[in-house]
Amino acid sequence: MTDSTRPTTVSSTDCQKAEAGFVADVMRAEANAVLQVAESLDPAHASSSNAIREAWSQAIGLIDHCKGRIVVSGIGKSGLIGAKISATFASLGLPSHVLHAAEAVHGDLGRLRRDDIALLLSYSGNTEEVVNLAAILRSDDIPRIGISANNGTKLAKLCSAHLPLGDIIEACPLNLAPTASTTAMLAVGDALALATSRRRNFNEDDFHKHHPGGMLGVGLRPIVDAIRFKVGENLPVIQDHMTVNQALVQARPDETDGASPVKGRRSGALLLVESSGKLTGIFTDGDLRRLVIDSPAALDGPIRDVMTHAPAHLVVTDLVRDAVQLIRERRLDEIPVLDTEGRPVGLVDVQDLISLKVVNE
Repeated sequence: MTDSTRPTTVSSTDCQKAEAGFVADVMRAEANAVLQVAESLDPAHASSSNAIREAWSQAIGLIDHCKGRIVVSGIGKSGLIGAKISATFASLGLPSHVLHAAEAVHGDLGRLRRDDIALLLSYSGNTEEVVNLAAILRSDDIPRIGISANNGTKLAKLCSAHLPLGDIIEACPLNLAPTASTTAMLAVGDALALATSRRRNFNEDDFHKHHPGGMLGVGLRPIVDAIRFKVGENLPVIQDHMTVNQALVQARPDETDGASPVKGRRSGALLLVESSGKLTGIFTDGDLRRLVIDSPAALDGPIRDVMTHAPAHLVVTDLVRDAVQLIRERRLDEIPVLDTEGRPVGLVDVQDLISLKVVNE
């Protein structure tokens, strides 16, 4: 075999670069599809129009005034996107469920009630099952919001409000597999849900009611519900004029005569207060180790001279997620929790957050 006929060998590095470039192009195509819809709403952009903004306002208003459920329906990939959109509505306090467009005409229309509203998805806007469902719902006078390519589709003409996605080139090299269009459809559904919840002043407390489990739910719990070390139970407060030795004796767990206010496992830090009871500092086990090694004579001096003054802290209105953020930002193991007057009520230990599985060891 001559050199001119020898097969060309492509290095693995070249293959990786080519694949990485292709993946980046796919992501850009999907991002551009979402950007295109966003620009159609932006008054500063040439593609924006009052008609599109009015359609969005109408759709949000229909959902906001819905007294029943938001029933989301589509076929194929649009149906799968619809399931995610429905879940977003539900998580934001807007009751919702999914209706398969083909099953609807075989008995599942009973899932819809007069007070419901339908969100119908089809990028082509001509999907037979979805169009048929829209026609049936129109005859039953059930409000319909459609999402498709443009206002000229069959679906658009059958809906109470219609949100056009515009002409989208799929990320698929063949421009066949639903990719960029379904990404844009998902973004539109999420935006509808969030805009409606904004109109309804949906807040963190409301969100917590719908997410009592998992990381989201735990993060929204009040920090006072998560602390183990509490003033008056198993966490002493020490006057900052005491010597280090006196403070350590006062904080020692009660193992003999019951004279100590601390019972059971102790915290890894002492909270120091002034005469008014307001927090002035914190003294940790790490501080004690360094003191014993570097300046043992300081054990007989005032603890205020060796404590950390004005330490980072939380207040009783803070949430678990605030504690997580503070620990990640400041690399702390213990955080005082104060009342509205600056007096300590407890101590967050990093182990408390590890047990809640919101912080890794």
